Amino acid sequence: MDVRALILKTLEQKGKVRAAEVVTATGFSRVYINRFFQELRDEGKIALVGKANRAHYVLASKGAAAKANLRNISLLVRNKNLVEDEVLYKIKDETGIFSDTATNIGTIVDYAFTEMLNNAIEHSQSHNIQIMMRRDEQVTWFIVNDFGIGIFNNIMQKKHLGSELEAIQDLLKGKQTTAPEAHSGEGIFFTSKVADKLIIHSSNRKLIFDNTLKDVFVKDAKKRQGTRVYFSLSLNSKRSLNDVFRQFTDESYEFSKTSVAVNLYKMGTDYISRSQARRILVGLHKFKTIILDFEGIETVGQAFADEVFRIWQSHHPKIKIIPQHTNENIDFMIKRGLPKK
Repeated sequence: MDVRALILKTLEQKGKVRAAEVVTATGFSRVYINRFFQELRDEGKIALVGKANRAHYVLASKGAAAKANLRNISLLVRNKNLVEDEVLYKIKDETGIFSDTATNIGTIVDYAFTEMLNNAIEHSQSHNIQIMMRRDEQVTWFIVNDFGIGIFNNIMQKKHLGSELEAIQDLLKGKQTTAPEAHSGEGIFFTSKVADKLIIHSSNRKLIFDNTLKDVFVKDAKKRQGTRVYFSLSLNSKRSLNDVFRQFTDESYEFSKTSVAVNLYKMGTDYISRSQARRILVGLHKFKTIILDFEGIETVGQAFADEVFRIWQSHHPKIKIIPQHTNENIDFMIKRGLPKK
């Protein structure tokens, strides 16, 4: 029996075929039949669409169109007994959207999507959540959009902060959460490190992590209710989730290191003062290593250096503070702020 001819004839007549159908028609084993399917795939004559019990084969020309359609996903889910990984598995099983991506890409998207959807489920107080996902030949992205309290407003209220900008500053440190009994506060921090771009839009602010530019931005934006999270990643990215975890964890795999962009605390002044230093330092006692990134800062006040490198450091002697991207002015003030030996 010509199994190849049977497969191609069935596809011409029906448009699609499953391996189980050919097994039944021929009486041959699934392993034997799968050899012919693989040969036809290798020759570019047929394409596999879907995964698991939804997997089937189509002619290659039709398969390209079918896969293109499956790379665009949009759904609205009710936020009641919703489980983030179940949503992800359903999307992947029904569409096969990431079936042929590199392992590092699939791992990153799995992590980022479930973390961002879990935040919406647990914190947004939104009755519904909108999910969009797309993949083309070069990039994959997803959006998790809720219609609830808004992430910056939620942090501001729960932590009794004076503005949403202070809430953004708090969020950027990592290991910060409004529900410490249930969450570690690591999700957004690590997602921001593995994305090419992560944009969090809530109220009238956008917090933008752009790792292609190696920078973080806060921008004014059109006011919106709830929170819209956009995540994108190049399919050619060599980034590894495990490498990022190792970069910010210690030997016991504890999330122990953070990096703080001092420029985001500048607040329109020409230099960074003691009050800004205190805002920067809130919550940092949870880490073992703190990188203070002075990129874009011309100088700091003597009071800033005193607050960080003498007063706060004396109360937390086991925590290592590492200044980065300093200039001569900043180095001078830091040395003045160090305790005298």
